[in-house]
Amino acid sequence: MKVSELGEFGLIDLLDKMIADAQINKASPDLLIGIGDDTAAWKCTEQVQLATVDTMVQDIHFTLETISWEELGWKSLAINISDIAAMGGLPHYALVALALPDNTESEDIAGLYRGMIDIARQYKVAIAGGNISRASRVSVTVTVLGGCPDNKILRRSTAKSGDTIAVTGYAGSAAAGLEMLKKKLAFRSKITGYLKNAFLHPVPRIEEGRLLVKHGITTAIDTSDGLLADLRHICEASGVGAKVITDLIPVNEIVKASFKQKALELALGGGEDYELLFTGNARNIAKIRQVIKCPVTVIGEIVKSTPGKIELFDAGGNPVKTGRTGWTHF
Repeated sequence: MKVSELGEFGLIDLLDKMIADAQINKASPDLLIGIGDDTAAWKCTEQVQLATVDTMVQDIHFTLETISWEELGWKSLAINISDIAAMGGLPHYALVALALPDNTESEDIAGLYRGMIDIARQYKVAIAGGNISRASRVSVTVTVLGGCPDNKILRRSTAKSGDTIAVTGYAGSAAAGLEMLKKKLAFRSKITGYLKNAFLHPVPRIEEGRLLVKHGITTAIDTSDGLLADLRHICEASGVGAKVITDLIPVNEIVKASFKQKALELALGGGEDYELLFTGNARNIAKIRQVIKCPVTVIGEIVKSTPGKIELFDAGGNPVKTGRTGWTHF
């Protein structure tokens, strides 16, 4: 049945029932009112509150030829949870605004919400409300609200000259996955599965962000725009520059083998990995590398320089140039 046949309130009832049946909102005892009233309502604690919002628009951020509705649901919530991770917080509530063509199948929207419910359950997020409107193409806007239990926040503006630069996980895997899907590249099933998962099923680093806070890190960002672009955000906000050793950048062996010379370009400028890029003194980062379960790689150093200036070198100290610097909307 198409959403135009089901109607706005019929669709809301369908999604409300899915959320109720999944019982995800029971994990949030402070939620007083969820879907069905003029607003959601919850009791606030004294912790610092966090809020983030992101929009995914059809044919700009995704195409329905390369992503399933369930994957779109997972990803649209995951990228917002990742912002909370980058601040060192915990996610609590989500609000979802959908803009849909009237010929959209209601089962597709149910699939979208199945994906959201899957990740909401994993991260204990209550889907507390939203909005539905008609549009010429699909748009999914998600707001996530969270908090910092110890009132310590990771920021972009606190990097200092002499800080070590480190990153969780791998860089470039999501961009490689997008490249594979867009160009319909053929790889063995194991490679295809890894690359597709990296792009369509990002895993927010909530636990890792909390550990950064616990072990004295104050500066972080998630790598949504690309390693270079996001490091530049830190440097500009902090009034510093950076030196990066490109040979140290963690690129998965699958990406290296599949994309050869292009792997470094994907790692530096690809974006959508949703890893945590952070800076701190060498002692604290050494502690982090011992306690975090995922790989943590040191890739360079913060330096006194023109704010936002990033210099790239290979292991031999030779300058490295790259063409791709990250994602922007305009």
